[in-house]
Amino acid sequence: MGRLSVDLCGIELENPIIPASGTFGYGYEFAELYDINILGTFSFKGTTKEERFGNPTPRIAECTAGMINAVGLQNPGVEKVISEELPKLSRCFNKKVMANVSGFSVDDYAYTCERLDSCDQIGWFEVNVSCPNVHGGGMSFGTDPNAAADVTKAVKRVTKKPVIMKLSPNVTDIVSIAKACEDSGADGISLINTLLGMRIDLRTKKPVIANKMGGFSGRAIFPVALRMVYQVSDAVKIPVIGMGGVSSAEDVIEMMLAGASAVEIGAANLVEPYICRDIIEKLPEIMDKYKIDTLKGIIGGAK
Repeated sequence: MGRLSVDLCGIELENPIIPASGTFGYGYEFAELYDINILGTFSFKGTTKEERFGNPTPRIAECTAGMINAVGLQNPGVEKVISEELPKLSRCFNKKVMANVSGFSVDDYAYTCERLDSCDQIGWFEVNVSCPNVHGGGMSFGTDPNAAADVTKAVKRVTKKPVIMKLSPNVTDIVSIAKACEDSGADGISLINTLLGMRIDLRTKKPVIANKMGGFSGRAIFPVALRMVYQVSDAVKIPVIGMGGVSSAEDVIEMMLAGASAVEIGAANLVEPYICRDIIEKLPEIMDKYKIDTLKGIIGGAK
């Protein structure tokens, strides 16, 4: 592997760039635009036990330097992901993919991961205990260390593949939750998911989105994400995937200096669908500019 390569929970990636779940579908749509095998990997659309239509519309609100979404985990359910989505993906992506899994109970998480465990294409599980726009699930597990630990243990019992817990920034102490996941067997931590936000339409004097509140993402949240990656990577011994407002090769370098072993790119994909490809191509130039030999060598370098 070259100077861009990194190790993620024992699996080597050609580069650290990973499109984030919910912004890259199941991959094959983007494969019509460019060769997605250039990516380190990607995290596919959040998958649940049963099919979900998601939240009522409108689901999207624009913000200064970002957006709010309340899609609500719309997906076809795990059985159709296995029978339909993954076979389509296999025709355009020849690397291991990251399975993003959500649930509404500990049993839901375990069931979905167990069903996906037999799929050779899947290299890691990214277990989402941090969705801010689903009632009765997601973030309810990610705001309490004991609940996050219970999900971690349940998923670890059904798979030997690396389990990466995706955490919510909508807490006062993200380090305690990350450590609870690590102590329960997590192989990595992924953060941050979206912040909780809202917009109000001045004409109607009502919230813009039907769910009232949703996940705030985009460039504006980068400093918050960077701070949490720094704190968590300093407190745990397992790899951290950093994300939140990343939109340039410079942002990737900054995230890795803060302690990220790999970097996910989310909302930027929705604004510029070639952003991940462009960042990968730009990284060597930026590394030369800042006298960086290898990306592996800078992880946690700002400590």
